Amino acid sequence: MPEEPTTPDLEEAIRRLTEAANRRDFDAGLAMYSQDAVVDNTPIGAGVFEGREAIRGFFEDWAISYDYFEQALEEVRDLGNGVTFGVFLMRGRLAGSSGFVELRYAGVSTWTDGLIERVTTYLDINEARAAAERLAEERG
Repeated sequence: MPEEPTTPDLEEAIRRLTEAANRRDFDAGLAMYSQDAVVDNTPIGAGVFEGREAIRGFFEDWAISYDYFEQALEEVRDLGNGVTFGVFLMRGRLAGSSGFVELRYAGVSTWTDGLIERVTTYLDINEARAAAERLAEERG
């Protein structure tokens, strides 16, 4: 019988997180965050959220603003040392509107014991990639 991997597949975890967001399944998504996780959305003008309950509030407030919402994962990489980098395209139709909005952004996440401890969003994909690579090196 093959041995089970001891290291979680963080790329797959990001895929599952994206799927949970598309289903608006906040419980499944938040289960991937540590209790004291931090989500830093200041680069997209949405503030910093500390702890699962604050993060849930952000997710719920964001989702309720849209009649239709989806995220596509364009790229995901596990850079090692508990650091992931992902590029996302969010597309949605604001409540009461017929027009769609899109936002392409990157997320840099740090993980410990298979749980997200911090996510920082970036509008500049190249800046995010460089930050993720530096962070992976520093944590190594």
